[in-house]
Amino acid sequence: MTVSATQVLRSLALVAVMVTWGIAAFFGSTGQGRPDFNTAVGAAPFVALLAMLLWRVRHPLGIAAGGLLVAGTLAWLWPSLRQNVALLYFIEHLGTNLAFAALFGKTLFGPGEPLITQFARIVNNGVLSGRQLRYTRQATLAWTGFFIANATLSTLLYALAPHAVWSFYASLLTAPLIGLMFAAEHLWRMRVLPPEERPRIADVFRVWRQRTPAKGS
Repeated sequence: MTVSATQVLRSLALVAVMVTWGIAAFFGSTGQGRPDFNTAVGAAPFVALLAMLLWRVRHPLGIAAGGLLVAGTLAWLWPSLRQNVALLYFIEHLGTNLAFAALFGKTLFGPGEPLITQFARIVNNGVLSGRQLRYTRQATLAWTGFFIANATLSTLLYALAPHAVWSFYASLLTAPLIGLMFAAEHLWRMRVLPPEERPRIADVFRVWRQRTPAKGS
C-alpha cells in the first residue's frame, strides 16, 4: 500500500490548520487582538469534539437537541470566557494532554494489550514477535509519560512563569515537541527492531484510517 497524493495533501492541510491555530492561540492567549475572536479560537477544539460526539448519536432529534444545548451553554458562558481567555486556553491544553495520557496509560493495566501493541497487531495481521511486544509496550509507556510531563510542565509554567512564556510553550512548542517525540520513537524503533519487523509509514497510515470512524457512517 502506498500513500496517495490525496492523503499527502490532506495531511499537509491538517498541518497547516494546526500551525495557523497555534499562532492564533499564542496571540489570543496573551491577550492580543479581539476578545471575541480569541475566545472563539480557544473554544473551537471543545466545539469540534462535541460536534464529533453528537455526530455519533445518529438520531436527527438527538443531534438537534445536543446542538442547541451546546450553543446555549456556549452563549451563557461566553461573557465569562471572554474575560478569562488565558484560562480557557490553559484548560484546553491541560485537558488534551491528560486525555491522551489516559488514552495510552489505561491500556498498560488490566487484561488488554497496550495501545501501540494493538496498532502493531493490525499492521502485522495479528502476529508479533517478542521484540515487537516489548517495544510496543515500552513505546506506549513512553507516550504516556510524555503527555503527563507535558501537562505537568504546562501547569507549572501557567502558575509560575510569565504568561507569555506559558503561551509560547503551549501554543507554539507543543507540536514541535510531539514531532521530536515521533522522531525519537522512530530512532528507537530502528535500534531495537530488525528491518523486517518495522512498520512502514503507509501501514501506520492504514491503521489510523481503520481506527478512525468512516465519514458519514
